[in-house]
Amino acid sequence: MQHIIDRFVRYVSIDTQSDPHSETTPSTEKQWVLAKQLFEELKSIGMQEVTMDDKGYIMATVPSNVQKEVPTIGFISHYDTSPDFTATNVKPRIIENYDGKEILLNKEENIHLSPDYFEDLLLYKGQTLIVTDGTTLLGADDKAGITEIVTAMEYLISNPEIKHGKIRIGFTPDEEIGRGAHHFDVEKFGADWAYTMDGSQVGELEYENFNAASAKITARGKSVHPGYAKNKMVNAIGIITELANRFPKQEVPEQTSGREGFYHIHHLTGSIEHASMELIIRDHDKKAFSDRKRFIEELVAELNSKHLNCIELELKDQYFNMREKVKPVYHIVEIAKEAMEVLGITPIIKPIRGGTDGSQLSYKGLPCPNIFAGGHNFHGKYEYVPVESMEKAVDVIVKICELTAKKS
Repeated sequence: MQHIIDRFVRYVSIDTQSDPHSETTPSTEKQWVLAKQLFEELKSIGMQEVTMDDKGYIMATVPSNVQKEVPTIGFISHYDTSPDFTATNVKPRIIENYDGKEILLNKEENIHLSPDYFEDLLLYKGQTLIVTDGTTLLGADDKAGITEIVTAMEYLISNPEIKHGKIRIGFTPDEEIGRGAHHFDVEKFGADWAYTMDGSQVGELEYENFNAASAKITARGKSVHPGYAKNKMVNAIGIITELANRFPKQEVPEQTSGREGFYHIHHLTGSIEHASMELIIRDHDKKAFSDRKRFIEELVAELNSKHLNCIELELKDQYFNMREKVKPVYHIVEIAKEAMEVLGITPIIKPIRGGTDGSQLSYKGLPCPNIFAGGHNFHGKYEYVPVESMEKAVDVIVKICELTAKKS
């Protein structure tokens, strides 16, 4: 346990926030700090074929230790953290033998982590939690996944009696801004399939995710003195507000769950001359996803006819539901499911209400379900991870490697 804690704390203490406004890869220079450390660490624990390209993608190998032909499998995580909340000067705290009560994160700011609000905390009573000091996110998304993969590979190298085929691991930048798989060289990686270690609660096993698109809608107005504005002023703020009010009120993140899709307006800015809104579109169903995009296009067209074509729409697909690519090779999900069951972990197979590198990688030819990494409340000051969950994730990785060799 202490070995996992030390490794995780070392990783999260390095600020690796990505930046959606940057055009470089990685999107921030500070991601290189952890990338270079990981590159050296993988060599130091005995991994082979350790590489890092000019965009920060790290790959490494644990060679097969069996004579028969076994599929090459991979494990992937990202080392960037979300730009949604600060990751500067992360100070993780260790809570041993959690008592199930409210945790004071920051006395000065009166910030508490309470099971009254975050009910999942009660699942971990008696366990060791790693929490924030209330001023930053933690970075368990996805440095917990990296910790688990490195620890599992170190364990396999130190215990050659555990038989396995060739194992590839990959660490990526910029997943949090949707670019984690953009420059991932699937051919170089050379795996038959892989797993992202990027889920939350113990037992999560996911091979479905949202279809995703983004939209930016801009309105151009005309500013005229309000005392003489009749039939002359065009208020861009009013046009954008009118458009925003036409979206279905119940189809938003805070009103949906499971496989229900949504529209999410996350930025709204404006003046009389220029106003814009940015939103994301999400749906698990392919047809419903297409219908949502068509709704936006038709809505913009309708308001353009009313407001003399002063509205512009930028609509871009981001990623698609990996179910379509994983379902034909469903045995890779069954292997992960069996690994959990052998270890006494109840698999929780459910769709991801989001996306992972695995969704894009699946469409690039590398089927890639997602497995729990153990963290909760990602992207904010209430983020935490039970150390026991990370230990179980390490066990699952090792067991998947072992089962893949046995079943070949």
